[in-house]
Amino acid sequence: MARSLPFWPEDDMGDERNIFLSTMKATRSDRMSALAVVGVSAVLFACAVPFAGVPLAPVPAFVASYQSALAVNDLITAVLLFSQFAILRSRGLLLLASGYLFTAMAAIVHAVTFPGLFAPGGLLGAGTQTTVWLYMVWHGVFPLLVLGYALLKATDNDKVRGSAGAAVVTSIVMVSAVMAAFAWLVTAQHDRLPILLSGGHYTPIMLGVVSTVWCLSFAALMVLWLRRPHFVLDIWLMVVMSAWLFDIALSAILNVARFDLGFYLGRIYSLCAASFVLAVLLIDNVGLQAKLARLLGTSRREIVSERNLRTERERLFSAVVESSNDAIITKLLDGTISGWNGAAERLFGFTAAEAVGKSINIIVPPNKRAEIGNILERVGGGERIEHYETSRVCKDGRTVDVSLSISPIRSASGKIIGASKIARDITESKRTEQALSQEMEERRRIFESSNDLILVSDSVGNLIQVSPSVTEILGYQPSEMVGHNAIQFIHPDDLESTRIEMRAGRRGQSKRNFETRYISKDGKSVALNWTGTWSEPVRRHFFIGRDLTEKQAAEAQFRHAQKMDAVGQLTGGVAHDFNNILTVITGTIGILEEAVADQPQLAAVAKLIDEAAERGANLTKHLLAFARKQPLQPVEVDVNALVLEAAKLLHPTLGEHIEITPLLAEHAWSALADPNQLTTAILNLAINARDAMPNGGKLALETSNVFLDENYASSHSEVTPGNYVMIAVSDTGTGIPPALLERVFEPFFTTKEVGRGTGLGLSMVFGFVKQSGGHVKIYSEEGHGTSVKIYLPPATGLQQTAAEAAVSANIEGGKETVLVVEDDALVRRYVMTQIESLGYTTLEAANASDALRIIDDGLAVDLLFTDVIMPGTMNGRQLVDEALKRRPHLKTLYTSGYTENAIVHHGRLDSGVLLLAKPYRKSELARMIRLALAS
Repeated sequence: MARSLPFWPEDDMGDERNIFLSTMKATRSDRMSALAVVGVSAVLFACAVPFAGVPLAPVPAFVASYQSALAVNDLITAVLLFSQFAILRSRGLLLLASGYLFTAMAAIVHAVTFPGLFAPGGLLGAGTQTTVWLYMVWHGVFPLLVLGYALLKATDNDKVRGSAGAAVVTSIVMVSAVMAAFAWLVTAQHDRLPILLSGGHYTPIMLGVVSTVWCLSFAALMVLWLRRPHFVLDIWLMVVMSAWLFDIALSAILNVARFDLGFYLGRIYSLCAASFVLAVLLIDNVGLQAKLARLLGTSRREIVSERNLRTERERLFSAVVESSNDAIITKLLDGTISGWNGAAERLFGFTAAEAVGKSINIIVPPNKRAEIGNILERVGGGERIEHYETSRVCKDGRTVDVSLSISPIRSASGKIIGASKIARDITESKRTEQALSQEMEERRRIFESSNDLILVSDSVGNLIQVSPSVTEILGYQPSEMVGHNAIQFIHPDDLESTRIEMRAGRRGQSKRNFETRYISKDGKSVALNWTGTWSEPVRRHFFIGRDLTEKQAAEAQFRHAQKMDAVGQLTGGVAHDFNNILTVITGTIGILEEAVADQPQLAAVAKLIDEAAERGANLTKHLLAFARKQPLQPVEVDVNALVLEAAKLLHPTLGEHIEITPLLAEHAWSALADPNQLTTAILNLAINARDAMPNGGKLALETSNVFLDENYASSHSEVTPGNYVMIAVSDTGTGIPPALLERVFEPFFTTKEVGRGTGLGLSMVFGFVKQSGGHVKIYSEEGHGTSVKIYLPPATGLQQTAAEAAVSANIEGGKETVLVVEDDALVRRYVMTQIESLGYTTLEAANASDALRIIDDGLAVDLLFTDVIMPGTMNGRQLVDEALKRRPHLKTLYTSGYTENAIVHHGRLDSGVLLLAKPYRKSELARMIRLALAS
């Protein structure tokens, strides 16, 4: 009737779904078994229906036996269901148990009141209708409670909260009260109830009542069927309700009177219905007992096996502890040593006999003993300490570095009674680690501080490491190159030669030296001299590249100076010999003119010869000036007065379309120079400026006192540091292309049309200034104009004024961050070095776009220090305008090779802005930065 109960594994003991009938899902076997029982019952029912009304002899003993068996079955079933409820706490199960308790009580009351059983009219004051009504109450209440079970099972509200025992007692009391109420109603109030049985036969009212009771049982059967999932208990409750329907049909619908065949068969069905669930529950209990017996047997075997395993494990553990290379020590929570293995003896020098029973302080240095209490307190709280590095002292006084792993030791009850400690000697590994760390730090310092570019790449050229010096050399951040292939940065013309060098390195040529050009972030070509090597174990290329830009620039400058000197020697020699020839011509032309005075035609020819000789003489003067061999008459010259006189001479020469503006220093020093040659130089520069402004423009003539320091002199080998009087001639003309700037001082070089110049004007200026002990510098940009600065030694021979000395001695720096924007990499590097030497933090950008990107990235910038004239779509003034839109409170400072007056004069800056004119001293840079930050 019920499934066979297997022996479930111990893992399933905690899963109530695999134990109780009310939570065990029904299988196909369960359904087939239940269906077979119902089928047999239905067949027997069908056979009995035609004979249900056949009268039989009254057998009161049958009624007594039937009622007793029914009451006992239902009471046992109720007890079993209440016991399952105590575990599962299911409301549905509580209702079902109450239903079986109610049927048991109803059976007892029905037996007591049945006429002729204990008394002719029954006990408890029963009437003729008492047992009939009790039967209807009995068979009507049970289906209602089954319905409640079916509706509540497997729902969120199924669980009872609170005491299960109290719920059981409450249910028993309520069922007893309800039964007592019904017993009182059908006995004491018997006469008030409708008549169901008259003369031993059923009345029409009886048929209506019993039909209602039958429908309740059918409804309970249907709800049990529809409510899914089906548990084993549900399946057998359906069998019970099927038998219940057959019972009611035979006992109260199809039969005719008491003690006919239907009367007897219906009660047999009722007894069977009461037995089905009981039988299943009893079989379930038998299975559980069998399972428990098996579990106990298995548990005993496991205990014995565990004891043997523990013994073997302890033996193996002892062997492992003794053979361990790490010191293993156990101790009580007060620090007393309780265990000491062989490795501990070897590490600390104490034998087990010497150590056990002693305080752990015997191996703890005095300065470390405070940590012992803290460690034991933490372990006593259940904490595990892993890889704690400290030092311990040996028996011979040596100190060793150890790594400790400490765990709590627990008793059988789980109480922490001590600590186990594993100590590993890390003295040598610490020394090795420190040596390695020092070596790595030294290499890192070299890598990060090297002025040379250091690259590490794999075999195909993918960059793995790039030194920070790349920012100075190529303008990239290291992160912008790492992960990319080197071919993205190498000049296209040098790719093949670089590949050849890398292949040679991998073939075993350990060290290679070669030159390769890289392309900087701003698109410029940077020549680098490389030393490279290949490491086969790590399969890496290692390269160190030295920037050749400064070296090549110095070599180019030296070659240019040599060329100018060579040209000067040549032109000087030619001019000297030509002067000798002209001396003869000019000396005899007068005689010739007197001889042909009366011959007009020949006199005109003589005059032409005289004019040509004069022009030749002027030409030789220019050549001698360039060659620095002209006779000079240096005197103390008031440069302000000389510039004003030159301006007066220039007004009619340049014309009305050129606006001339003298901008004179208030206390300009006197220069030591030849005034005639200086005037000629200014006139030559002004004429060149006029030719560069065919449509008119502005010409600025400016004077000032300047100091050219060592840093400026280091990049201009012909300059001696010191004070100079500066005269600048600036125009707003077409400017000079960068490719031609190096050649403008060469004799006979000109960009003008044929017949509009000899190409000696700037050469004469260059030679005059050099011969006077000065320096000339030209700044020019296409579309913006040109500024030529002449630096002459002061007449007084001053090296440095007192005021300047005070400024130089009191250079004030700061801690702010300065963003330097300069397109020339060499100048940018020099400026950043100077600013950083003043204590400032620097950021760099090669153009306006890079500068705005830095500002947009949110980096802290206190001062924007930018060149005015830069290549690209945005100049310095436009950069400042955009930067101030983003950061309205940003401080700004301009710099330019043009003078401040020339820059404002050309309309490139507003009047009153802060501009530091190139070249400048460190003191001037410091003063202007502080002035800009304070503005």
